[in-house]
Amino acid sequence: MQLTSESFNDQGTIPERNAFAKPDGQNHVMLAGNANPHLAWTDAPAATQSFVVICVDPDAPSKPDDVNQEDREVPADLPRTDFHHWVLVDIPPNTVEIPEGAYSNGITPRGKAGPLALDGTRQGVNDYTSWFAADRDMNGDYFGYDGPCPPWNDAIPHRYIFTVYALDISELPFEGKFNAHDAIQAIQGHVLAQASIMGTYTLNQRLLQKS
Repeated sequence: MQLTSESFNDQGTIPERNAFAKPDGQNHVMLAGNANPHLAWTDAPAATQSFVVICVDPDAPSKPDDVNQEDREVPADLPRTDFHHWVLVDIPPNTVEIPEGAYSNGITPRGKAGPLALDGTRQGVNDYTSWFAADRDMNGDYFGYDGPCPPWNDAIPHRYIFTVYALDISELPFEGKFNAHDAIQAIQGHVLAQASIMGTYTLNQRLLQKS
């Protein structure tokens, strides 16, 4: 399989229109376009019964101590952990692309509805659900895609890896609310092929000025 995007190049920078937040000179960040990127794939196995899309940031800080704190950075050598931005399952087997903005176009406070989505697909909750859990203005179930919003003081750009999995089953065997970990567990033993594309994003003004 091969995966490409018209929204960004593999190993390239993700545009602000596909991010949850963008740089702001006065307040560090402001809300951005939050449109899901375009994805297109080819050469899926003939036996494919459905597809799954998962987007993960493997560079999320493992400790929050320095996150978004003035006059310091999240150190580059801090151990990192996964932050999932999108999990989309039960994509029909005749699908070959997802248009930009089809599943997300703008920010929905307290999260988009789900899990039912376009064309019989289902979307899980992303990790903004736990990130905003204690925020009275933003807490809720964040179904579907919500884009990059790395700490504005992180010393490293974050990577966002989009992977499409071709499966030998037509739908995943769970009901109700689910997350990326549930989907990853459910597809074990059912993956016929997979393909990934990676984009980067930063909100750190120091890094932006160097680029």
